[in-house]
Amino acid sequence: MLLKVNGLETHYGAAQALFGVNLTVSEGEMVALLGRNGMGKTTTISSVCQMVTPTKGTIEFCGHNLNRMPCHKAARLGLGLVPEGRRCFPNLSVLENLSAAARKGAWTLGRIYDLFPRLQERKSQSANTLSGGEQQMLAISRALMTNPKLLVLDEATEGLAPLVRGEIWQAIARLKQEGLSILIVDKTLKELLPLADQAVILEKGESVWTGRPDTLTEEMKDRYLGL
Repeated sequence: MLLKVNGLETHYGAAQALFGVNLTVSEGEMVALLGRNGMGKTTTISSVCQMVTPTKGTIEFCGHNLNRMPCHKAARLGLGLVPEGRRCFPNLSVLENLSAAARKGAWTLGRIYDLFPRLQERKSQSANTLSGGEQQMLAISRALMTNPKLLVLDEATEGLAPLVRGEIWQAIARLKQEGLSILIVDKTLKELLPLADQAVILEKGESVWTGRPDTLTEEMKDRYLGL
């Protein structure tokens, strides 16, 4: 098991955000984390990556207990986070963004440019001059340049134009096909569910359903996802 989260609870000060999240990700598996807005998806990802400190429960990754581990050490174990809102280094060029994150491994600049040719065309441009879609490509590529064991994507295609969203999904499908383990949050279920091996639904900060996406009924979608 690559990632195992059990009984996760997280607070922001006195306010409790997570009340018992359970999920697992196996090698080469893509797991979709689902739920309406405000149900704890981003907090779960932030807790897994140690951006916020859980107050209860366990997080095991690659045989290591991540509880209270500094986020940079968790990242070095192989957690590659693509955060909501992209958060590229705005005044650095595309190439500088990618080089700053680089660690030795299979993912090189050549592979990145093969995955997203547009980044090679814009390698000398500052990140803040890119379109939203290009910034998302850069954010994903920056995470890949860390050569992660698990790629964690928070709202991978939110706010993107349909054409660019399609390019992002093609890239994610390729990453899955190549065997990269992925934990992903996204609202576009039409593209997400056919790719995912497993789905976990959060409701009010708690895991309420786990299973194969093809067993998720319309009634369940309506009840927990508002679709």
